[in-house]
Amino acid sequence: MNPPRWRNLVGGLFYMVAVIASATMAYAALGWSWGDAFYFVIITVFTVGYGEAHPINTPDLRAVTIATIVLGCTGIIFLTGALVQFITFSQIQLLLGTKRMKTQIEQMTGHVIICGYGRIGQMLAEELHAGGAEFVIVDPDPARLQEAAARDFRSWQGDATDETVLQAVGVTRARALATVVPNDAINVFIALSARNLNKELEIIARGVQPSTKSKLLQAGANAVVEPTHIGAEHIAQLLLFPRTARFLDGSQRMRMLGAALRGLGLELEVMAVAADSPLAGAAIERIEHEAAGSMFVIAVNRRDGETIIRPDPTTKVEAGDGVVLITRAGRTTPRVS
Repeated sequence: MNPPRWRNLVGGLFYMVAVIASATMAYAALGWSWGDAFYFVIITVFTVGYGEAHPINTPDLRAVTIATIVLGCTGIIFLTGALVQFITFSQIQLLLGTKRMKTQIEQMTGHVIICGYGRIGQMLAEELHAGGAEFVIVDPDPARLQEAAARDFRSWQGDATDETVLQAVGVTRARALATVVPNDAINVFIALSARNLNKELEIIARGVQPSTKSKLLQAGANAVVEPTHIGAEHIAQLLLFPRTARFLDGSQRMRMLGAALRGLGLELEVMAVAADSPLAGAAIERIEHEAAGSMFVIAVNRRDGETIIRPDPTTKVEAGDGVVLITRAGRTTPRVS
């Protein structure tokens, strides 16, 4: 197995330091000053050839000089080659990685675009991943995109306010876009640009200030989420199960029901089931039994769009489904990660 390329670079550096230090000490031992010795070694190993600092007129000086030329020039050649190899390989890796990511994004259709990979964006990506949805992240910060790459999330570096960036991540083929940048003006601009490129796109926008909600809706957002009142999990619900989520939140009757339930210490919510969740493949009666009365399943939203109201206790929950639950307020429901 070939050693990592950075090892060649580090090894070459240590080798040259050892050669320069040894040659300098050898010249100093033969009577040269430390400054003259170091200067002569440097111009020798780098083959500059300005001239001899002192006459090389003894066998010992000639032996040290020959050794310095042979070992130093060989080390410089090796170090230069390692440096070129390291830089070239890194550039090729970056080029191939960008090309591969571009090819993958070009093949995506019906996916979700997440604009912004901050705290909300990261939570949203995790929830969408749990729900089995295809998505691509857009963010201008390379450090954040490295974090996304570490999670094997598809990502694209760029400013989502730029229409060419939105086109690069397939906004015309996407089914939904979530703009969760912690800046209302940017979210408004992204929503406006996305709506201009895709009239049918489902746009969910984050609103930091309550006064921005109307602007985001006018810009083309289908729904506005305020993180102070609602989290990334609900944004994911709107993207994964839009009909069910809007049904729960949209009608006056459901809002009154939700308020009544909260008055009783209960919550109505939708939970995505991941492939590695213990709930995947389990029957509803077993889920409710293990919850020990902390939650009850009232509907199942299948991944293919089918909604089962008042499901039979023997109905099995599958990965990618959305489960509509009544839970005790303040109690953490089984989460998918």
